[in-house]
Amino acid sequence: MEPRKRPGRTPAPAGRTSRPRQAEVARLAGVSQATVSLVLSPKPDGKGRIISEETRQRVLEAARSLGYVPDPAARRLAAARNNLLGVFSFTATFPTDVQHSYYPFLVGVEREAAALGYDLVLFTGSSTGGAGAAGPDALSRVRLADGCLFIGRHTPRAELKRLVEDGFPVVHLGRREELEGVAWVGADYVEATREVVGHLAELGHRRIVLVREDDDAPASSDRQRGFLEGLEAAGLPSGPTTVFRSADPQRDLTPERLRAWAGEGVTAFVAEETDTGAAWRSLLSAVREAGLDCPGEVSLALLGSPPADLAGEPEPTGFDIPRPQLGAAAVRLLAALVAGEEAREPLVSCVFRPGLTAGPPRARS
Repeated sequence: MEPRKRPGRTPAPAGRTSRPRQAEVARLAGVSQATVSLVLSPKPDGKGRIISEETRQRVLEAARSLGYVPDPAARRLAAARNNLLGVFSFTATFPTDVQHSYYPFLVGVEREAAALGYDLVLFTGSSTGGAGAAGPDALSRVRLADGCLFIGRHTPRAELKRLVEDGFPVVHLGRREELEGVAWVGADYVEATREVVGHLAELGHRRIVLVREDDDAPASSDRQRGFLEGLEAAGLPSGPTTVFRSADPQRDLTPERLRAWAGEGVTAFVAEETDTGAAWRSLLSAVREAGLDCPGEVSLALLGSPPADLAGEPEPTGFDIPRPQLGAAAVRLLAALVAGEEAREPLVSCVFRPGLTAGPPRARS
């Protein structure tokens, strides 16, 4: 009987150009290919056939002798997954500028994906004008990944619902409860807005107006809810004129309207942050054109972070959105869904920003 070959005694083939295979490792180690697979590709949960330490070392020595490196593509196919997570943005152009408000989200997404061992695929269908402009099957390509993360205020409900019903792992970055079955992560805009209103009330403001865009995006609704709850908690009045909602704030938020509000006793204005920054930009412009001093005559607060191109302006009172943390939380949730686990990420708290645009109201003469 021919003696069993031992690792180290049989040299690896010289001058080969192909990748060594597990079958070769098995022949060199004198074991079955199944044993090699168990040693070199253990199950993540640690379950499986028990391999003796002697056999394990023999397989590892054979693999080193041959220069064997596991083929990541083969391992992914064997697991029926690609170890790829998709990212799809519902903006006209996928944001790559570091000044874009989505950039910090993507930083958190990339870091967490790398930490969990996933690669990312950026789907660029939105570059043609949004998912809706790319046709009824705009989202079908995301199935190339194991699951997909969606970013943006307005999503094509029917296509997203079809993905969810097919069991495809989906996570939306942002609070989004209106589409059943879509997992999401979000910031606690309600509590953060309540805190901003409470701060203005402590400064002495008794009439405050919220300026927001005219849409039903969950982030906007959360901010309005927090604003009204903040007024109620502080014992301040609210009514139809307390919230100024406009589809075009630049057109509707005029200096004359600002002066009229100030004449009626409004001393503070709060604006929501959006992708365009329209509410905050229009509010700043109207205050200046009306000749009102900030924070002397009117105080201003921004429910979010200011647009990057307004970095030279005084830092606004308000709160900052923890974008990198939200991106990381979205990846953790998506990875859990891909693995077939039930999971839910808690709301991420925003950080209050004292800023320079709010102060005690000036005494009326």
